[in-house]
Amino acid sequence: MSDVVIAGIGQTEVGEHFELSLRSLAVKAITAARRDAGGLSPEVMFVANMLAPDSSHQAHLGALIADNANLLGIEGSTVEAGGASGGAALRLAYMAVASGYANVALAIGVEKPTDQIGPDAESAWSLSLDSDYEAVQGMTPTAQAALVMRRYMYEYGVPHEAFGGFPVTAHANAVHNPYAMYHSSISLDTYNNAGVVSEPLNMFDVAPVADGAAAVILTRSDLLPERTPQALVRITGSNMTTDRLALHDRPDILAFDAARTSVQRACRQAGILPEDVNLFELTDSFSVYAALSLEAAGFAPRGQGWQLARDGKITLQGRLPIATFGGMKARGYPGGAAGIYQAVEAVLQLRAQAGENQVPGAKRALVQSLAGPASSAVTHVLEAL
Repeated sequence: MSDVVIAGIGQTEVGEHFELSLRSLAVKAITAARRDAGGLSPEVMFVANMLAPDSSHQAHLGALIADNANLLGIEGSTVEAGGASGGAALRLAYMAVASGYANVALAIGVEKPTDQIGPDAESAWSLSLDSDYEAVQGMTPTAQAALVMRRYMYEYGVPHEAFGGFPVTAHANAVHNPYAMYHSSISLDTYNNAGVVSEPLNMFDVAPVADGAAAVILTRSDLLPERTPQALVRITGSNMTTDRLALHDRPDILAFDAARTSVQRACRQAGILPEDVNLFELTDSFSVYAALSLEAAGFAPRGQGWQLARDGKITLQGRLPIATFGGMKARGYPGGAAGIYQAVEAVLQLRAQAGENQVPGAKRALVQSLAGPASSAVTHVLEAL
């Protein structure tokens, strides 16, 4: 297997981009990534997206984006794995370079969910659920997360306010992220008094849906062009694992088995233990998923992931910083593109280019993208060379 490095990164602001099309967002991120990579031209492109056929009335994104990004003629295809689409696209790009199939690969995530509102938007997001047994009954991803959170609170005797540390931390980290949707910090009182979205989830337990695009360019270290010296970041571990899609088919809905297995396999490939990382970009689309992700990765015993947030251990100065640029909670949640944003943010940390969000001495990052309650889990280990 070849040594795979992330040569270039690019991202757009996350928000409501009514003035930009899906293709325009993608081109902005790709242009920035290619500039950062010294002009490297990808031979293959994987487009992470989960909603465009429904929300933007557009499929066949490989050809659309290649054409508009002046990459006509390259291999391009869409990767869909629900909320883990970005992580899946990154994994395919990694595999293309690691196997020797391609010298340069591009993973681009793009999403414009705000093109739809109301029931149509809810319906689009529910496509990632089990259609025959969940979505057809009116289940939505938010309602599903509410069921998981309610079970967590009952099983472990945890009050709702215990989850407040996750959005408080995320919003604090987003203050200095120019690409974030929100730049205001919140207090625990603000969290506790927020309006309910789906009992027991309140508005700060749920990541805001938003538009955005992010891109990474992968290659081998010996193919990097001459450019301004900066820390190189390589991918040393990569894994994707799936679980039963419908919650009712699982023996334990509070055991994120796919997330746990994916972390173990990626870390084993990298030759490390989870505790060897300096930061964890996890999926915080819902507060309870952040707690369960920490537990699945082995950073906390079952039922105690929320304590890391309560005790300040997940802040930028803590033992295990998470959501270092605001995560999905405050940076915004651009659906299938979220996993690429996670990778871009981890690279900035490992390059020591994170500014006021810099994790001191960051050399190794764990990045995990989940679809729903870990129905699919994609984990990468990134290391600074």
